[in-house]
Amino acid sequence: MIRLFHISDLHFGLEDRRALDWVRQAVRDEAPDGVIITGDFTMRARPREFDAAARWIAGLGVPVQIDPGNHDLPYFNPVERLFDPYRRFRKLEAAIERPLVLDRLAIVRLPTTAAAQWRLNWSRGIAPKRALARTLAQIDAIAIDTPVLVTCHHPLVEVGTRGRALTKGGNHALDQLARRGVLAVLSGHVHDAFDLVQQTPSGPVRMIGAGTLSQRLRTTPPTFNALTLVGGRLTCSLRKLEGVDAATIGRYR
Repeated sequence: MIRLFHISDLHFGLEDRRALDWVRQAVRDEAPDGVIITGDFTMRARPREFDAAARWIAGLGVPVQIDPGNHDLPYFNPVERLFDPYRRFRKLEAAIERPLVLDRLAIVRLPTTAAAQWRLNWSRGIAPKRALARTLAQIDAIAIDTPVLVTCHHPLVEVGTRGRALTKGGNHALDQLARRGVLAVLSGHVHDAFDLVQQTPSGPVRMIGAGTLSQRLRTTPPTFNALTLVGGRLTCSLRKLEGVDAATIGRYR
C-alpha cells in the first residue's frame, strides 16, 4: 500500500496559516509515504515567499514532489521571466532534502506553465508539444506493470469548477495519457477540489484536483486529497478544514 497527500496552491504571501498547520499536523499524525504539491507555492514569486515555502516543506519531514504553477514565475522582473523563468522554482526544488521516489509507483511531471503565450492571460494553462513529448517518452520507458501518476498545475480540460484553466493542447495531452493508461492526472490551479473520469478518443482517464491552502478561496474551504494505492486501485479521500467562516468563501483576492 502507498499513501500520499496531494496538495496545491499554497500561495505564500497570502497563505492560510491555519490550513498549513492543519496539513502539517496530518502529515505528522498519519506519516504518508510522501506529499505531492501541484504548484503555486507563492503569490508573486518573491524570494521571501519561496523561502517561506521551502521552510514549510522542510518541516513536513516526508519526501515531496513539486510542480511549478503560474504564480511561481517572476511577476516583477520581465527579463528573468523571459530568459530564466524557472530559476526561483529550481532553487526551491533543490532545497528539498527528500524528493519523492517510490518503487511501486511512477510519478511523471507534465509542465503546463509558460513564461509568455500568444494570448493576454498568461496564467492559463498550456501543454506544449515538446513538453508533452518528453512526458510521454518518460511514461513509455516505465515498466508496463508500474502504475503511473501524471502531475501538472493546470487541469488539462475544464472540470466544472468556478475557476477555469483553458489549457491549450490539453485535450490532445489527455488523450495521449489515456492511451497509455495512466492511473490519474493530478493538478490544482482552480482552488476547488474535483475527482472525475474524463472520456477521450483513446478511452477514459481520471482527473484529480486539489483545492487551496491559501486565503484565495472560491467555493470551498481549504482542502487536500489523501490518496491510497492498493493493488493498482487508487482511492481519493477529500479532507476539508473545519470551522472556516462561510463569509470568507468566494472572496477571491
